[in-house]
Amino acid sequence: MAHFYPLSVTEVRHDTRDSVVVTFEPRPEDRERFGYVQGQYLTFRRAFDGEELRRSYSICAGRAENRLRVGIRKVEGGCFSGWANEELKVGDVLEAMPPTGNFHTPIEADRGRRYLGFAGGSGITPLLGIVRTVLAEEPRSSFTLVYGNRSINTIMFREELEDLKNQHLGRLSILHVLESEDPDGGLFSGRLDRDKCRALFGRWIDVAHADLAFICGPEPMMLAVAETLKEHGLDDRQIKFELFASGQPGRARRAAAAAKPAATDQTCTATIVLDGTAVTLTMPKGGQTVLEAAKAANIDAPYACTAGVCSTCRAMVVEGEVEMEANYALEDYEVRRGYVLTCQSRPVSDKVVIDYDR
Repeated sequence: MAHFYPLSVTEVRHDTRDSVVVTFEPRPEDRERFGYVQGQYLTFRRAFDGEELRRSYSICAGRAENRLRVGIRKVEGGCFSGWANEELKVGDVLEAMPPTGNFHTPIEADRGRRYLGFAGGSGITPLLGIVRTVLAEEPRSSFTLVYGNRSINTIMFREELEDLKNQHLGRLSILHVLESEDPDGGLFSGRLDRDKCRALFGRWIDVAHADLAFICGPEPMMLAVAETLKEHGLDDRQIKFELFASGQPGRARRAAAAAKPAATDQTCTATIVLDGTAVTLTMPKGGQTVLEAAKAANIDAPYACTAGVCSTCRAMVVEGEVEMEANYALEDYEVRRGYVLTCQSRPVSDKVVIDYDR
């Protein structure tokens, strides 16, 4: 079951014209549940016009701060983000799942590592938590952050980033790349594409001696940065991603018609295990996703983005075979072990057993 708990809004601060930073406080009995690791996110739910909407937002505080703080940028047509920017106020209560996510690496206080970070727009949110944690808990480590935005006025956490740089002179370097500020097209203008990364890596950033790189932003930026990092010597184990769930609609999508058969009328017997209970149902092959079938059967399976990004709906295929349409969240080793994203998985065998408890 997807467990949600109430969080009280204790602070709302407008950071830019279209973004807000919100701080939450859990109930005393829930504080342990809401302990977090740098780079993790919270999944919220709220009803709009009778439809439940779930959205995930990254925690932007460092681990030692022990403060549930998220940044929410207003998305055009975004129901949840628009409401949060325009109507959310101190004293309101939102329901959220405990922190989750794998966009981090263990802190090793006795090591001195060189980190690289690449953020686009609101992708700075989890990276800010990672930067704060590394600077506070790995005193011998350094961090170079490349942050892409449309213009200087759209830079989220601009003052906080400058304060961090001044507090940790020589350990934190920040390079801003802006799309519309320099008409002459200098090195720090334009988009974070492959050409821009190659230019930066050739003149400003020593990729060859970096230990780890974190990337968070839109998919084109993420792919361009990752491929260019590999060109300059990093491998997959040194690169961690957090992709925007840009495919999320403004409002909740209506559930697909339950058990609507595929064109071939082929069906699959699916057993879904959740919280120790197994439910068996019939679903079409190649039609509904496993998550859609579970919801149609009133199984309270965990989910958030439904775009293959957040990994909230992760489960293990114990028997049978499914096909994942998209995967931006699971590591290769997780897929090899049999884990799938149920929001993207459709059965291709006559029988499948999906276990959310593993």
